[in-house]
Amino acid sequence: MNQEVTAFIETVKDPWQGELCSRLREIVHGSVPDIQERMQYKKPHFLKNGKYAAVISTSKDAVSFTIFNAAGLPIPEGQFDGPPERKTMKLRQGDSLDAELLSSLVGQAAASL
Repeated sequence: MNQEVTAFIETVKDPWQGELCSRLREIVHGSVPDIQERMQYKKPHFLKNGKYAAVISTSKDAVSFTIFNAAGLPIPEGQFDGPPERKTMKLRQGDSLDAELLSSLVGQAAASL
């Protein structure tokens, strides 16, 4: 685990956002065992073989989670935005997190990296 990513999560303004960032981080590490993480563009990025697999970002009222290499994945309608190769889910306070779905999607997307 990268200390800069840990520091980012610990300093997120709202506690619910920090908890969600931690949970998303756990999901990525659980679904892609050999994942690497680093801070880039002031956001936690997750890489496999030097290629982007996922990124977490925060805004005033949301946490966004982007899955890269997403073309061809079975993405549920209405839950993600973005072009076919990069899908982003925006989560707000009180939204439910489907950890099993995200784990499956991240694992599938990273499998070919």
